Amino acid sequence: MKAIRVHSFKQMLGAGRIEGVVWHVPEPVPPSEHRYKYRLVYVVAGERVVGYDNERGKGDHKHWRDVEIAYHFVDVPTLLVDFMKDVQEIQ
Repeated sequence: MKAIRVHSFKQMLGAGRIEGVVWHVPEPVPPSEHRYKYRLVYVVAGERVVGYDNERGKGDHKHWRDVEIAYHFVDVPTLLVDFMKDVQEIQ
């Protein structure tokens, strides 16, 4: 099985833009235990303000300006809601 894109978006929002992509993958991206690979970002003036991803070796985490914080992945709908809550809060 190959990675399958299950969700993607890119749009202007306020002073910046949001964009993201979520794939269903055949095997978890270590150390994550779920079968999703994702990256979501809110960019203002060319700088990441909020970001969520599950990079190999780091697992699920989010970026809040320059701070990296562990993130507990539940499912894709919750991921998208959590991301948008953070974007709304930081705007």
